[in-house]
Amino acid sequence: MAKTSIEWTEATWNPVTGCSKISAGCQHCYAERMARRLKAMGQPKYRNGFEVTLHPETLFVPLTWRKPKMAFVNSMSDLFHEDVPVEFVMKVFQVMTEARLHTFQVLTKRDDRLVELDRKITWPDNVWMGVTVERDDYQSRLRSLKSCGAAVKFVSFEPLLGPIRDVELGGIDWAIVGGESGPCARPMDPQWALDLRDACLQQSVPFFFKQWGGTRKKKASRLLDGREWNQLPAFQYAT
Repeated sequence: MAKTSIEWTEATWNPVTGCSKISAGCQHCYAERMARRLKAMGQPKYRNGFEVTLHPETLFVPLTWRKPKMAFVNSMSDLFHEDVPVEFVMKVFQVMTEARLHTFQVLTKRDDRLVELDRKITWPDNVWMGVTVERDDYQSRLRSLKSCGAAVKFVSFEPLLGPIRDVELGGIDWAIVGGESGPCARPMDPQWALDLRDACLQQSVPFFFKQWGGTRKKKASRLLDGREWNQLPAFQYAT
């Protein structure tokens, strides 16, 4: 387990590291920057830099956590990347099923593989499944997410790179919005975030505003329309 500065989770667990760019939101990938830095520092886990690398030695780490945790799975990768074998994906889900004390958040941009593997996955109630929708032309990921068997479904509009029009959030349990941070961050128009906040309020979806991104992150912190938005899914799973 690693502590994290990601506002909407408590810890990270990376049985896979490395990824490859698939859409507009990947252009300034924070994980790629971090992986290259860790490789330069001689960290053994990042000996392959940002190439997809399996870490079977970390598979059972959640079973050693004694206190309940909310953990982001593969913050440094994508569990549904095409280079992650189906058998390894199933092992990750088996560990999450056994570690029912904890809540696991899985996020992907590869909705096609999510759909492909959905029928093979036995979805435990403590796994929240999410997709990234950074621009209006990726709304199809939402439809794929809605079709999967996860008990809790969430969408991350981060980095938000344009307005999301006429978004249908029925069947979605949580929405996260955030701007892009890091070098060369692309700006987020405040109205894009406000429109998504309003859509969530109108459709009774818990809303979490993560950050402004870019230079505005320090200036405005996490305030949107004068307040912080830290809502979480209203869901309790059996232990």
